[in-house]
Amino acid sequence: MAVHTSSQVLSLYRMMLKESKKFSSYNYRTFALRRIKDAFRENKDVTNPEVIQELIEKAKANIEIIQRQVLISHLYTSQKLIIEHQ
Repeated sequence: MAVHTSSQVLSLYRMMLKESKKFSSYNYRTFALRRIKDAFRENKDVTNPEVIQELIEKAKANIEIIQRQVLISHLYTSQKLIIEHQ
């Protein structure tokens, strides 16, 4: 993987984690964080540049989805779960 591509992937990973932490719901937040980490671990050994580019585009689309869902989650907030009170 080229240096430019690896830095781009790392940037996408950090951005997805950062956006997912904004979910108001504990369940959505933990699910999104776990799913992002699992997906990046699953694809860490991909070396084909075409596949890497396809995964990058998919990640960019997913960031937009996460941002929209975070916005919606803030419109319809609910009480915090017991596990969140510390």
